[in-house]
Amino acid sequence: MVDAHRTFVIVGGGLAGAKAAETLRAEGFTGRVILIGDEREHPYERPALSKGYLGGAAERDSVFVHEPAWYAGADIELHLGQPAVRLDRAAKTVELGDGTRIQYDALLLATGAEPRRLDVPGTGLAGVHHLRRLAHADRLRGVLTGLGRDNGHLVVAGAGWIGLEVAAAARSYGAEVTVIEPNPTPLHSALGPELGAVLADLHREHGVRLYFGTRLTEIVGQDSQVLAVRTEDGEEHPAHAVLAAIGAAPRVSLARAAGLELAGEPVGGVAVDASLRTSDPDVYAAGDVAALHHPLFGARLRVEHWANALNGGPAAARAMLGQEVVYDRVPYFFSDQYDMSMEYSGWAPPGTYDQVVVRGDLGKREFVAFWLCEGRVLAGLSMNVRDVAEPVRGLVRSGRGIDAEKLADPSVPLEGLAGA
Repeated sequence: MVDAHRTFVIVGGGLAGAKAAETLRAEGFTGRVILIGDEREHPYERPALSKGYLGGAAERDSVFVHEPAWYAGADIELHLGQPAVRLDRAAKTVELGDGTRIQYDALLLATGAEPRRLDVPGTGLAGVHHLRRLAHADRLRGVLTGLGRDNGHLVVAGAGWIGLEVAAAARSYGAEVTVIEPNPTPLHSALGPELGAVLADLHREHGVRLYFGTRLTEIVGQDSQVLAVRTEDGEEHPAHAVLAAIGAAPRVSLARAAGLELAGEPVGGVAVDASLRTSDPDVYAAGDVAALHHPLFGARLRVEHWANALNGGPAAARAMLGQEVVYDRVPYFFSDQYDMSMEYSGWAPPGTYDQVVVRGDLGKREFVAFWLCEGRVLAGLSMNVRDVAEPVRGLVRSGRGIDAEKLADPSVPLEGLAGA
């Protein structure tokens, strides 16, 4: 089939969708490319929403993947502010909220994820926030400014990446911050207790009040305004605003209704093969919504981070064009909190590793930590140490047993260990 007569539809106006559209044109596809997004904003990158833009270090325009004029120049047809409400696989059509039906030859689902909601009394109060979209960040930035000016209190429910980054941003404005987390340390499911304790110390040093092993059970308010929160241990904490940062759920309603195979819990998402193809050979998925059986770790993973959208969108686009694609990138993310910069590569949730090896100084927060299982490196995290992400990925990819003493010795180059 000649490209010019084919139509590729991308459902999802985030980074994965925008990079997929860009890749289709870069690879020479001359057919129609239609990008559907339920937000009115042009596609943007999400990390700045809890980092630079929220903290005031970056301008709003810096978050966009491309300037608006780029899409017309690349002949990308945009349907913004229009949700896709129905996928008819037999007819190969997508129906939009206004009733428009769009025919496709190949379809990419890049629908992302949405914040999980607190299921407690008081969540409908005006001072309860989530952070997923640019509009959320716009609103929250104003709230943090006001809290800092008035010595107000922000309560963050959840000590994951979003919760900690917003806590750091709030402290930079001068707001009082309390973080409530049911696990014993921050980022417990991502970093385990060993490194989670390092993050706890960092935030305590910056004046954040941390409460572990308890959950938020009620948000107390009056005249629609937040006044306090209560926790299951019987405590009450002052609050003028609350951020619900208890994770995100993949947006699979379109895929589920269309009968596509979904990954089981707790992973969730749309099940895809190594080429990011779903159970329908003409439908692909990428980004936060895609659940890939990763060959390096022997498990199905769904990665909710910037790098996965950045690289997964283009990989899916190439697969849609018929190219041979094996998407097996090592999961990667980064975080900036206060004066700490961190990069993580790999996958090592609690229960998968038997040893943590540290190269550097934990006390100074200048180190590289490695999670090992039977001597094999599953993941590595650098904190305020630059230019080690690539060698860390090499160690993860190698699958080799690594001498722990050499791994901990800063005089031994990491680059040589993968091939040792």
